[in-house]
Amino acid sequence: MFWTTLLRQRRWQAWLYPWRGVDWSLLIAVWLITLIGALFIHSAELHIGDKDGFQHVAVAIVGTVLALTLARIPESAFIGVHWFVYGLSCALLLAVSLFGVEANGAQSWLPIAGFNLQPSEFAKISIILTQAALLHRVPANGLAGILRVFIATAPPLLLILTEPDLGTSLVFGAITLGMLYWANARLGWIILMLSPLVAAILFALPLPYELNLWVWLLWTLAMGIVAWRSLPLGWIGAIGGIVLNLSGAGLGQLLWSVLKEYQKNRLLMFLDPDKDPLGAGYHLIQSRIAIGAGGLWGRGIFQGTQTQLGFIPEQHTDFIFSAIGEELGFAGGLLILFLFWFIGLRLLQIANSARTDFGSLLAIGLFSMLVFQAVVNIGMTVNLFPVTGIPLPFLSYGRSALLATYIGLGLVLSVANHRPRSRY
Repeated sequence: MFWTTLLRQRRWQAWLYPWRGVDWSLLIAVWLITLIGALFIHSAELHIGDKDGFQHVAVAIVGTVLALTLARIPESAFIGVHWFVYGLSCALLLAVSLFGVEANGAQSWLPIAGFNLQPSEFAKISIILTQAALLHRVPANGLAGILRVFIATAPPLLLILTEPDLGTSLVFGAITLGMLYWANARLGWIILMLSPLVAAILFALPLPYELNLWVWLLWTLAMGIVAWRSLPLGWIGAIGGIVLNLSGAGLGQLLWSVLKEYQKNRLLMFLDPDKDPLGAGYHLIQSRIAIGAGGLWGRGIFQGTQTQLGFIPEQHTDFIFSAIGEELGFAGGLLILFLFWFIGLRLLQIANSARTDFGSLLAIGLFSMLVFQAVVNIGMTVNLFPVTGIPLPFLSYGRSALLATYIGLGLVLSVANHRPRSRY
């Protein structure tokens, strides 16, 4: 009996050996939050009888198989295929612009074999892989490394903007800034990259004109000082930083003119959703009611009135957190935040212990994507951010988004799996 048991143990150990370095705690946390997502997708759709919660689990199973398959491959192998993946991603995005299906005001889906594929979700993983490879070769402590990243990011970003998909475009920005920072770009440079957008927002704030103007000018002056301290051109760089931010007003007007009408309404209703309680502000008002009604412990699973009566449109996708907040309450919301914190922590630990800069950047790219999406989506449901259509990772229903995120997880598990054994 003893020898039989020992033989079985050795067989299991031999079978699991290719995954001996995988971060199982990260994978377990991801599966736990995915199952919570499936449960509340089912709850949000109980009144209409859809089965998307079961599809969510099915896609997660396929994603787990892909993730564990990728985890067996050394991370160095992914460097050699990054241009192929990048080219395929751009080709799919181009196909969307030509043959895509429109829904909710955006032409983002590509019908393939009876399924609607959303290439922009896979483009997020493609750009993480591409930027990691580029920054592995030329770090961001010089302008050459930063320009290479911007040039590679521009084509897929422009294709996504033409859909138009503003939410995914913002995720691209978060990924790029996070990876540049990790690749030793100066903090001042990153601030200057963001400064025109901030200047545009400050110029458009609903404040008295004189106060608005002073806030905008003070910000512009501050960015001139940042440029003077961080750019190698001295006063020339400072003047460039000031001019860049002075153009923020024009940038804001340009961005506003290219937005679709529904996107403008989302931004306006974020400031005051009660202006149109039955129209553009309806989602935000109902989401706040649902989360507030949950109290400390929630109304119970399948017991939330806002959720079960379908008061909130798209509650199984963009507004899944409102269903969790109503039925599990403040405690359930804290559980979700804790799981995201733990996943982010594990990704940072993998990034710190990776054996190559490429592997470290892969982990940081996924970290930037998940954290940004979680913060914006949850903030959106409580009216801290405008409605942008950014899904909540692992929780929102969306087959392409979930599968792409699991593929990104597989790349990071490969980094963890092939770390030097002495690191953990």
